[in-house]
Amino acid sequence: YAARLTSIGPYRIFGFYSVPTGPGPFPGLLYTPRYGSVNNPAHLDDRERYAVLVLMHRGQRLADQPYAAAYPGLLTDGIADPATYIYRGIVADCVRGLEFLRDRPEVITERIGVVGDDLALITAARRPEVRVAQLNGTMFYRLPEARRLTDAYPIEEVNDYLRANPDAEAAVTRTLAYFDPVHHAPAITATTQIPLGQGTISDQAWMQPLIDAIAGPTDTYTLTNKGGIDHDAREAWLAGLMDVPPRPRLWAVS
Repeated sequence: YAARLTSIGPYRIFGFYSVPTGPGPFPGLLYTPRYGSVNNPAHLDDRERYAVLVLMHRGQRLADQPYAAAYPGLLTDGIADPATYIYRGIVADCVRGLEFLRDRPEVITERIGVVGDDLALITAARRPEVRVAQLNGTMFYRLPEARRLTDAYPIEEVNDYLRANPDAEAAVTRTLAYFDPVHHAPAITATTQIPLGQGTISDQAWMQPLIDAIAGPTDTYTLTNKGGIDHDAREAWLAGLMDVPPRPRLWAVS
């Protein structure tokens, strides 16, 4: 289904919504938007097990009227003031998507999960109905520190902005603090999985403050950087907590 929702502003946002065939009800799963102009419908494996909503926030394709996001550029749009920062509305869009999913009659409200980046954690903090939260990666977490340790996109957008606006560093740091998931984590009651990498801004030591701040149960998964292995392990974790069968994509070797 094409789901068209009204978020704050008011602003019309979009989502791909899919419901499994069968009598239901079904567990609900929200994919918060990734950083980029396009989000695709959920994989068939998810569509057959969950009532799943893939959300497009304001500015992204299919939700880009009257505002079309720029890439690069979205991360710093209005960043000098929390009241004008574009992500203030984007967070509201994610919460609106969760509310839509929660209120659907075919969704089991006691089994709602959310998957994505920092937006998934902020959404889980804002809506206690979220039972499971799976983090795919971070963008806002410790961003004022992270930007000094990497030139990776999209974090480098902040460095570019501050090179052009050096007097805005204090204001930007203040704005980003509102969106750091570590400050929202004490309100997260969902069981949460945090991925751990090998890099400076993804390893155990870097992620530990966030892990410690989450109020609900937490689990970690150390990434192998082998796509199929990581996918199947993380997919099985989510499926187990959502009470659906896992769907591994790697073939068993006999």
